[in-house]
Amino acid sequence: MGRKKVEGSEERLVLRIALLSRLLLLTLIVLWRLLFLPYDTSASLNPSCLSAAAGDGLPKTGAVRWPRVGAAIESSVVWDGVYFVRIAECGYEYEQTFAFLPLLPACIAVLSRSVFVPLVPIIGYRAVLALSGYALSNLAFLLAAVLFYRLSVLVLKDTAAALRSSVLFCFNPASIFYSSIYSESLYALLSLGGIYFIFSGANTVAMLLLALSGSARSNGALNAGYFCFQALKLAYDAIIHKKNHILAAQAIVTGAIRSIFIFVPFIAFQAYGYLNICLGGSSDELRPWCKQRLPNLYGFLQSHYWGVGFLRYFQVKQLPNFLLASPILSLAVCSIIHYSSLLHGTFRLPHVHEENDMVTAPKSVETSKSSDAICASMNNLSSRNAQGHHMIKQRKQERNKKDSEFIQELRPLVQVLQSKQRLDSILLLPFILHLAFMTFTSLFVMHVQVSTRFLSASPPLYWFASHLLISTNTTSRRWGYSICVYFASYVLLGSLLFSNFYPFT
Repeated sequence: MGRKKVEGSEERLVLRIALLSRLLLLTLIVLWRLLFLPYDTSASLNPSCLSAAAGDGLPKTGAVRWPRVGAAIESSVVWDGVYFVRIAECGYEYEQTFAFLPLLPACIAVLSRSVFVPLVPIIGYRAVLALSGYALSNLAFLLAAVLFYRLSVLVLKDTAAALRSSVLFCFNPASIFYSSIYSESLYALLSLGGIYFIFSGANTVAMLLLALSGSARSNGALNAGYFCFQALKLAYDAIIHKKNHILAAQAIVTGAIRSIFIFVPFIAFQAYGYLNICLGGSSDELRPWCKQRLPNLYGFLQSHYWGVGFLRYFQVKQLPNFLLASPILSLAVCSIIHYSSLLHGTFRLPHVHEENDMVTAPKSVETSKSSDAICASMNNLSSRNAQGHHMIKQRKQERNKKDSEFIQELRPLVQVLQSKQRLDSILLLPFILHLAFMTFTSLFVMHVQVSTRFLSASPPLYWFASHLLISTNTTSRRWGYSICVYFASYVLLGSLLFSNFYPFT
């Protein structure tokens, strides 16, 4: 009861810190916009929708009461936010827009036509769309921060470490994207929530949340790996401990079905793109990806329009972008190494103890034989001490017997503690595998500067950084402080560059 009370109070503290971080980001965005002119002002241009049907059902704007406020909100929409707002207003008009998954624009469209619709006559419909996007992203981040704390408590079994990690997450180096019209906040909410509910046992809720994460960002489909991990863990338990192969098979089949379900929204959206772009035209007019045996719309868009591919970004001119991404990639690699070593050390414990037992036993026998030989020699030399040596030998044997009995009594307890330690540590495995795959992808396949936000929702980054902050090793602790400086500097730099339409990750 006391522990739950502590966790509840710390959850409220995390929520307040998350709210403070968002207010800070929004204040910085407004400040930088007032102090500096944007590099590109084309974001405020808003031509009519290509399809007249797309405008049906939209709120009628007419004369706007506060045009300057509306214009200021519209001009704050930059980079990918322009695409998301446009899709929310007009739908998917061009082939390249299908690279932006539908969950965020769909939510923006719903909010702008319901909760925020009274603001349309005041600031205009496009400004309301932007305002809906900002509100959604920031609210999603607040909830994601709370779920991050809950997940950290569940995995780390340490409320203090969970709190430190959550504070770091609230001020992560990609913070600007969590307060902008980007899918980062929505993805973090759904993925962290889904993983939390997996480990909490609420599999149906977890399955729905993780499936939705795949309609927010393409890498959401990777979250199917957590259900694979759960299935393998249950199958192992069924075979090794319960000796029930049928139960193991059921766990594997159920895990496979849940994992496949995670892919459904992403695949359905690709099918929607195929129907809109490929069907209805002649074979000569078809796009190249439409003619493939297995059409891959998303892969084609990333390769054709953004130049994404294995080692395609390894160019001398991209060196500044590699430097920009180097801190987050270094943190990711160190996190992977640290927790991999921890897992390796934990699973070597039983083997080490068995070896120690095997080595100790012969030594005890040899020692006993040596004692017997020495006693025999002394008896031959002096029969007067025979009785005394016999008593010493008897006492030694009795003491060894008591020690052996004591060790045998402790052995079950030690085995339970080792088993619990392995059980707790094994929960880190899917996080490390997930982070390792995304780190490899961001370094060798994607635009490397995107790594900062691509990896920003990965919990091991913050768990490792919080571990360094309280390390007894002075050098490690200094590295922890350096990570905090890195986070703070990217919050400032990101809010300055990104909000003024300058390149930043």
